[in-house]
Amino acid sequence: MTTQPPVRTTKPRQVRPATEGWSQKKDETGRPLLQFASPKRGKPPVHLADLTADERVAKVKELGMPGFRAKQLEKHYFQHYTSDPALMTDLPAAGRDELVAGMLPPLLTEVKRLETDRGDTIKFLWKLHDGALVESVLMRYPGRITLCVSSQAGCGMNCPFCATGQAGLTRNMSAAEIVEQIVRANRLIADGGLGGKKKDDHSADRVSNIVFMGMGEPLANYARVMQAVRVMVDKDHGLGMSARGITVSTVGLVPAITKLSNEDIPVTFALSLHAPDDVLRDELIPVNSRWKVDEALDAARDYFDKTGRRVSIEYALIKDMNDHAWRADLLAEKLNARGRGWVHVNPIPLNPTPGSIWTASEVPVQNEFVRRLNDAGIPTTLRDTRGKEIDGACGQLVATEDDQVAADATPVA
Repeated sequence: MTTQPPVRTTKPRQVRPATEGWSQKKDETGRPLLQFASPKRGKPPVHLADLTADERVAKVKELGMPGFRAKQLEKHYFQHYTSDPALMTDLPAAGRDELVAGMLPPLLTEVKRLETDRGDTIKFLWKLHDGALVESVLMRYPGRITLCVSSQAGCGMNCPFCATGQAGLTRNMSAAEIVEQIVRANRLIADGGLGGKKKDDHSADRVSNIVFMGMGEPLANYARVMQAVRVMVDKDHGLGMSARGITVSTVGLVPAITKLSNEDIPVTFALSLHAPDDVLRDELIPVNSRWKVDEALDAARDYFDKTGRRVSIEYALIKDMNDHAWRADLLAEKLNARGRGWVHVNPIPLNPTPGSIWTASEVPVQNEFVRRLNDAGIPTTLRDTRGKEIDGACGQLVATEDDQVAADATPVA
């Protein structure tokens, strides 16, 4: 009887999160610095979308017009996607310009527009009133049009694999600055500026889906994001969108997740997890030092219990860092421990950013990660992100030096 040689197993390679080409901001204890408060800067002008319906009527009256003019302004802005007084011929010529200037002040100046996917994906670079720069990405898919919006200029969560966080937080965006991204996108679509619709596509020619996955941590700008969401879903005084088509994401601000659960607005909730174990997630997602994996998952499960809306788990697959088979098993174990049918996992091959040494997992590794989750009964779909060629995919949005030069040459509207 011959003895078989022992099977040699190689230990999975473990890459630790580290920055290259930039220095991660740290506090006095050496931990990655988290910025929850917005730096003080000049506030953007108050806009119709910042106000409730009653506040709009009051503001119109302050400007010397009867209150019913507010409804007319809402129709022009939310249905015709215009802030141009010349197109508002139902308003009296006397005082029209002053009324529009007071209710619909300019908020975003387009600096640059990049296209890919035969025109089906467009990235916008916007300049805000104070010179801050943000980006949004418009994408046509069969049956829907999705806009990835920014909620902050920069980001204070300091995740080392995300380009947006490298420069820190410039400031929170106002509710109207968030909504304006949608209105401007709808205007472009109405003018035929997005790639052609297929013959069998009978969807409406306007933005139908919103993902708060542009610049910023949405739940760190909670009040303004929720005002923007209310305007999006308001059928009488807003854009009249479906709450189910709006995805609000977070890296795990647990108290804010709990607040969102109690809003009675059934948006889709997405948790950017990226690691199921605290040892790695502490380094990968610095906010994990405040609220651990299990706390974030408990809050996510609570969101499902209160809203009935299935939660999405976002997971950037990074080669040799968080893509190990045992991590897929651990993730499945933690999700199943909280019940079945409440969650869906979206693994996303990492989109590389300038100065990063990291890259996406290899395809067989991606497939194995997905297989293990599906076999454990966790619905899992590998997401193919759009806009990589124009640095418009998840985690790639950042204002570059070239963007800043272009912005400096662009006068604010």
